[in-house]
Amino acid sequence: MSMAEGLLHRWGRSAEELVETVPGGLYVKVVPPPDTNKNTSWFQYPGIWTTYILIILFSWLAIVSAFRCDAGTAWTVVNLVHFAVTYRFFHWKKGTPFAEDQGDYGKLTWWEQVDDGRQLTRNRKFLTVVPVVLYLIASHTTDYRNPNLFLNTIAVCWLVIAKFPNMHRVRIFGINSDYDT
Repeated sequence: MSMAEGLLHRWGRSAEELVETVPGGLYVKVVPPPDTNKNTSWFQYPGIWTTYILIILFSWLAIVSAFRCDAGTAWTVVNLVHFAVTYRFFHWKKGTPFAEDQGDYGKLTWWEQVDDGRQLTRNRKFLTVVPVVLYLIASHTTDYRNPNLFLNTIAVCWLVIAKFPNMHRVRIFGINSDYDT
């Protein structure tokens, strides 16, 4: 795979979208990707998925070590903390901490900004699979007992529904909306 093909694959774009032929047809000018949002561009870096998984695993290890609880309870705690943190920062908080965007993303959550709003990208699929896998691990290691199963189910349903493409820019009952209802 050439470097240009690798960049096209990484950006999730087709060659027709990113390449312009210069008059004469001898030279090709590559157009940079349109996503210059500093708030979400960090998720394009190599190794970020591995880092994300390692943070989850080390969190589980820290909970097991610090509280001396069984593995299932620790996975449930990790799942619920993951739910609370990712829901707050990915699906609730709006805008960016950077002034350079000049308010372009002020009414969008991080999830709505990631991958320039394109749906079903590799990053979005990864971020949807992680809570489902956490749910399966937490539920299995607690032998599907209540109340852990109930709490894990509520958390995964809440997060996965928030990630559906049909929920893009949707505010249910006007909650977290910038507009008067």
